[in-house]
Amino acid sequence: QVQLVESGGGLVQAGGSLRLSCAASGTIFSINAMGWYRQAPGKERELVATIVSGTTRNYADSVKGRFTISREYAKNTVTVYLQMNSLKPEDTAVYYCNMNTTFYDYWGQGTQVTVSS
Repeated sequence: QVQLVESGGGLVQAGGSLRLSCAASGTIFSINAMGWYRQAPGKERELVATIVSGTTRNYADSVKGRFTISREYAKNTVTVYLQMNSLKPEDTAVYYCNMNTTFYDYWGQGTQVTVSS
């Protein structure tokens, strides 16, 4: 059983920063990629950033230069971070952590990020 536990969301003013964390635990193997997605009210879920094989990073055009994804391994766990700087009101959404493996796609429960203008 794999669990993804997110933290770090909250309310911040435009121009501020937040750091999201997603800790994955359980029987983890054959990870293809880990990443963050977001869903704003009335909109479809969209990709924010992914990290593949620990080195290749992909970002949505809307967050390039402002967000940074990273990954850290520890004994029996892997954590993926999303450092979000220069936040804008349009970044307001529920952010979901994703871990894509050869056998299954895992999702976290989501964490709310609200950016006030």
